[in-house]
Amino acid sequence: MTDNLKVKPGGFPIDNQIPSHWYNLAADFPEPMPPYLNPQTKEAITAQDLQPLFPPGLIELEMSKERYIEIPQRIRELYTNFRPAPLYRAHNLERELGTKCRIYYKYEGNSPAGSHKPNSAIAQAYYNAVAGIKRLTTETGAGQWGASLAMACSMLGMQCEVWQVRTSYDHKPYRRLQMEVYGAKCHASPSELTESGRKILAEHPDTTGSLGMAISEAVESAVSDPQAHYALGSVMNQVLIHQSVIGLEAQEQLSKAGESGADLVFGCAGGGSNLGGLATPFIGTNIRDNAKTRVVACEPAACPSLTKGEYRYDYGDASGLTPLMKMYTLGHDFVPDPIHAGGLRYHGMAPMISHAYHLGLMEARAYPQEETFAAGLQFARAEGIIPAPESTHAIAGALDFIRSGEAKDGQVVLIGVSGNGVLDLASYHQVLKQ
Repeated sequence: MTDNLKVKPGGFPIDNQIPSHWYNLAADFPEPMPPYLNPQTKEAITAQDLQPLFPPGLIELEMSKERYIEIPQRIRELYTNFRPAPLYRAHNLERELGTKCRIYYKYEGNSPAGSHKPNSAIAQAYYNAVAGIKRLTTETGAGQWGASLAMACSMLGMQCEVWQVRTSYDHKPYRRLQMEVYGAKCHASPSELTESGRKILAEHPDTTGSLGMAISEAVESAVSDPQAHYALGSVMNQVLIHQSVIGLEAQEQLSKAGESGADLVFGCAGGGSNLGGLATPFIGTNIRDNAKTRVVACEPAACPSLTKGEYRYDYGDASGLTPLMKMYTLGHDFVPDPIHAGGLRYHGMAPMISHAYHLGLMEARAYPQEETFAAGLQFARAEGIIPAPESTHAIAGALDFIRSGEAKDGQVVLIGVSGNGVLDLASYHQVLKQ
């Protein structure tokens, strides 16, 4: 490596190997993504429509058609706390499975918050801080996103308020405590603090909650305060762009490991942030260079938006406050069973991922809870890392392909392990008792 190494867009500087640019799949789609629609006018949304929720920098990202977008230096400095994330060869798992596939996993669980979510949380907090915003509101399911935004806000001197899906709030107290350690306020959703929350409780007093409900409360709180903006952990373009550092790093790391690429990429699929971050750079390479990487979205059978949902315009929240987005959806009023799949309980899939799936650029499979946790246990006992419940879906997908022979001898299999499961041991306990 030489001191005068030049960095191409999306390339890697010699100081710390963190990508210098994010990647935006919207630039490479063979057909443009359908626009978001204003929920009142049903016309294509404008930058002005988004101003009550987001700062200018994030609106620009949301609507960008540029392939590579430079990462601000301050964000890259904060990324150095946990990036680059390691890529591991799963030698023990290969031996246990008796496979001739070469299995790699991209591990995001080393971040301070324990997952991939800080990649976007730090970026969103930064752009809001630059715009003078003092408080961010958000929703969270299992708590990974809420903890990550709480951490990012504490690092950038902002207040953070989180509405957590009630079933997770009740069953995962350590996630709530993690947010509070970072200085955030955390409420069970639906709550009595917002009009949308009170309306939901009046109609469904025993509801276990949903991400759609929590989004409604967070959005309502943000738009009523001129010093506040809303931040989101998944779904929208800006989030998938931020998360693309995962796939960009993985491509470079595979190359350094002597691989020409990946034959199969498996990511867990809920709202789309983990899958999109890992997979969009590979999908882009497929489009531009006619590569043949198969990308497989692995979603929970209890919330199967891609495999069972409809591709149509729908709201991102339960009360119809967000823009209308064309996506694979189970309906914005869908309330999933209170399963242990953590954050993979959203009613719709990110428009960028939905568009890729609709165009046949990727595949999707749904896996039941029992199979995913069995895969997580096998992975933990072979590799030593306890994966987050969300990540077990990607592992289950990879094991399914390997055992069935759909993954061929000699192929390179890449799994996204989006976080660690140390704060999710209660979920594993439920499985171990059975």
